[in-house]
Amino acid sequence: MPDRTSRPFRLGVAGPVGTGKSTLIATLCRTLSAELQMAVVTNDIYTDEDARLLRAAEVLPVERIKAVETGACPHTAIRDDVTANLLAVEDLEAAFAPLDLIVVESGGDNLTATFSPALVDAQIFCLDVAGGGDVARKGGPGIERADLLIVNKTDLAPHVEVDVDQMVADASAVRGGLPVLALSRRDAEAVTRLGEWVRGVVGAYRDGRHVAHDPGPMAPHSHAHR
Repeated sequence: MPDRTSRPFRLGVAGPVGTGKSTLIATLCRTLSAELQMAVVTNDIYTDEDARLLRAAEVLPVERIKAVETGACPHTAIRDDVTANLLAVEDLEAAFAPLDLIVVESGGDNLTATFSPALVDAQIFCLDVAGGGDVARKGGPGIERADLLIVNKTDLAPHVEVDVDQMVADASAVRGGLPVLALSRRDAEAVTRLGEWVRGVVGAYRDGRHVAHDPGPMAPHSHAHR
């Protein structure tokens, strides 16, 4: 069996359209790129919009940001057939070795989106307050079982009448102790906590202590009894 620590740690970022995944990755790059060698793979269905956003933001050298155009369901490209993403990741690993961290951004999907463990070693699931305060308690594999759940854009909460503390409490209740982070890119303390979490999982991976797990699909269920 290959030594997984001989390659960079791979971190997936998934979540619905508009929750701030690209901005979250830009924040990660600004926070960590001075100490970690990083690269990014973005996913869009028909464009390279997210890659262009990150390149324009100058968060990494442009050649370290690679776009995948999935041409179909974003979920398919990160879970069911990860070939295009895996090739992009491996191209970056070969071109810029030694890398410490590769971030893979899913195309915007729904609450069922999760990464295959064949593609990433850990995953963040991103919600935002503008999506509604009730979303966190609705569950789903990403919300319930991703390695980290982000409740994003907390600075918008007063404008959309969302109680961030309640949203975080609802998320924590369905996650069984897995971490939840309320985040705004303008909140320096929250950004620091995000950086600390990523450093922690990268360090655990290097030491051989990190165990990747598969959040998996939704549990089988039926409404026939209704």
